[in-house]
Formats: sequence, C-alpha cells, structure tokens
Amino acid sequence: MRTRQLGHTGAEVSQLCLGTMYFGTRVDPEMSRRVLDAYVEAGGTFLDTANGYAHWIEGWKGGESETLLGKWMRERGNRAQLFLATKVGFDYPGVERGLRARVIEEECEKSLRRLGVDYIDLYYAHVDDRNTLLEETLEAFDRLVKAGKVRFIGASNYLAWRLEQARCISQMNNWASFCCIQQRYTYLPLQPGQSTAPQVMVNDDLLDYCRSTGMTLLAYSVLLGGAYTREDRPLPREFSGPGDEVRLSTLRAIAEETGGTVNQVVMAWMMQLSPSILPIIAASNEEQLRDNLGALDIRLSDEQMERLNSARFA
Repeated sequence: MRTRQLGHTGAEVSQLCLGTMYFGTRVDPEMSRRVLDAYVEAGGTFLDTANGYAHWIEGWKGGESETLLGKWMRERGNRAQLFLATKVGFDYPGVERGLRARVIEEECEKSLRRLGVDYIDLYYAHVDDRNTLLEETLEAFDRLVKAGKVRFIGASNYLAWRLEQARCISQMNNWASFCCIQQRYTYLPLQPGQSTAPQVMVNDDLLDYCRSTGMTLLAYSVLLGGAYTREDRPLPREFSGPGDEVRLSTLRAIAEETGGTVNQVVMAWMMQLSPSILPIIAASNEEQLRDNLGALDIRLSDEQMERLNSARFA
C-alpha cells in the first residue's frame, strides 16, 4: 500500500486508513479480526478509533473498539508495525463532552489501558470545545506528548480559523501542534442550508488552509454509509438535491470507463484532488475491504477529473 507523510511530522502513514468504529460491536469480534488481518496483509498500518466507539449501539457503553484492537494486537504481536489513532472529546456514558485538561489526560490513560499500549501514535481532539480555552486544551495535549504517551496530535470537526488559532497558540508556547484534521468529506456537496452537526463538513476554506499549511486532511464518511451503491440506503437529505442524477450518472459512467466501482471512483477522485487528502475507509466484511482497497488501483485522467468536478456543482 502506498504511504503519505502525515502533515510535517515526518511519519509515513497508509494512504487508506482503516476506521474501526464498529469493531467489537456491530461487527462481531471474529469478523473484526478477519478484516484487520486482511488490511494488514494488504500492507495497511493506519488504524483509527475513538474512546467512545460505539456507545450508541444498543447494549454497549463505549470503549469496545479500543478493547477489540488491544486484544487483536496482543494476539498478533504487531503493535510496533502499526500507526494507531484514537480520540477524545465527545461524551459517552460516564464521561462528559469537552476538552478540559482533566478529561483529556484521564481519557488518554483509559485508552492506553484498553488498547494495551504504552503510547498512542495520533491523539485527536474529536470535537471543538468552545467552552474551554484552547490554551488549556493544547497544554494538556503537549504534556502527553512530552510524557511519551502520545506522539502526535490532531483535530477533528474544527473550522479552519480555529485551527489557525490553535497553531498560533502552540507556536507561541512551543507546544505540540495539530498535524492533521479529520473531517467529514464526500463527493456529493452538502446542500445549501443543510448541516451534519455535530460533525463538520469540509469546505473550501479548510481545503485552502490544508494546502497552504501542509496539514493532512483525513476524510471520514466518504461513502455515505453505502448510499452511493446500495438501493436500500437512500442518499442522506443533507446531500440530496437538484443535480444529483447528473453527479451520480457521471460517477457511474467513469466507473464503467475505468473498470472500477462507483465507491472506488469517489475515493480515487478524492485522493487525486490532493496528495494530502487521505480517506478513512470502513468495512464490515472482507469483501467491502477489498472493494475499498481497489480504489488504489484507479487512476483518473485529467479529463475524467474535470468531468467529475464540473458535475459536482451542476
């Protein structure tokens, strides 16, 4: 699998990151292990989880994804070969929402225990906490970096101007800086007046900010939960509107031209927009994983990219 540098860290990460949100809950432990094994066999090393995954599934309370990953890493003895990302900020049973220093440091300890590791490669601020000073948040993350418990820090669901505030504060205090932003992004544009709150969509300001600063953009919900290809999954209303048929027919036509699938074309389009955009893929089984990985074999021509970009805002 191809790799890309994560921001200005010097660390190389897999071009397709595997999201493990439902591993150990909606995706049972056996299948979770099979998908993880298949991803690693394909050369993947970049795994993404969070402290609260997946507490919203009935019967679960959060921490299940991290726990599953911890057991799998111990069984395989492969921690040193992986680049492991987890997050803090959203609430789950027994844990308040926010990025107060106490929450960040306590949740880091819990994640380390559940994962069974000594350090986290990438620790995200999962949501922007406007009720806590950025100074308090960033100093807490910096303490974790200096203690060797975290290598790098990232942000998720932040606007570009808040990222710039954070960058300036970190620079002034010689603290660790956010190296990447994880944000919701897909081919279909967000319809006017619609919102995905509390998730934040990529916009032109953020794309420009990443280009100008060298910050890596990790894109999540890239395939809209299967809505591009599954008849039983209608497009979310936030992305459904005039011009959809033009956009979808263009995706289908280019998929046929390339011999790929619509999902693969969506991811290939995203990766070719900028080498700093890395999709986070999700898979409930090995077949879905293979389809996702196939995006790495799709090379869109300049003409095909132009057609996709023109249709996107038709």
